[in-house]
Amino acid sequence: MEQLAADLESMRYARQLKLLGEQGQRALKDAAVMVAGIGGLGGTAALYLAAAGVGKLILAHEGVIAEPDLNRQILMDSGHLGMERMSTAIAHLQRLNPHVEIEGYNARVEYPAAKPWVEEADIVIDARYDFPERYALNRLCVDTGTPMVEAAMYGFEVSLTTMIPGVTPCLECLYPDLQPQWEPLGFPVLGATSGIAGCLAALEAVKWITGVGTTYAGVMHRFSSLDFACYSVTITRNPGCACCGEGGTP
Repeated sequence: MEQLAADLESMRYARQLKLLGEQGQRALKDAAVMVAGIGGLGGTAALYLAAAGVGKLILAHEGVIAEPDLNRQILMDSGHLGMERMSTAIAHLQRLNPHVEIEGYNARVEYPAAKPWVEEADIVIDARYDFPERYALNRLCVDTGTPMVEAAMYGFEVSLTTMIPGVTPCLECLYPDLQPQWEPLGFPVLGATSGIAGCLAALEAVKWITGVGTTYAGVMHRFSSLDFACYSVTITRNPGCACCGEGGTP
């Protein structure tokens, strides 16, 4: 029976084995990825990581499903309006790939409560919608030495970089101050654009885990879904960063 299950699982990934190889697929199966935020961006990333065969997903997102979520949050559905977002997402992911272990938390990312989730992950995808949680997750990744894919979108714009503690800039190097003008629940979102961002984040995590291709570590990539214009810039650490630099606090 175990051999049959293994054969069926290999059939599931037959098309991507041509790209990743058996060693790469094994690396995915042995990996744990935390996705912080399972909205339009993070939910798409979680779907494609589950489809790719990541061994474990650790998910965090609070609250219930609301009507305005449904233009982009493809892990949710109209039949579960008003119900907890996390339980619906887990059920959808398990239907997609029952071989993936899923650990979900109906909670915001806060320090130190979320530290065990980050410590368990091989890589984290930051898909939260507000800066306080992004800063908390950044601090957790720096303190635990966990790589973080920083993915974001606003309107038609997508940005992505991979942050490696002690090697590349952290989030506070790039954005040292809270953004008072940021509207966490009011910025414009088109579902397809958040989906592009989620796909890029999932791909970045797969590349990091398998060693296939080149990640955007230390590079900020920007993409406009309106006209497909894109560019990449090298980013550097701030030695006085309050989080990862000499100006850091314990």
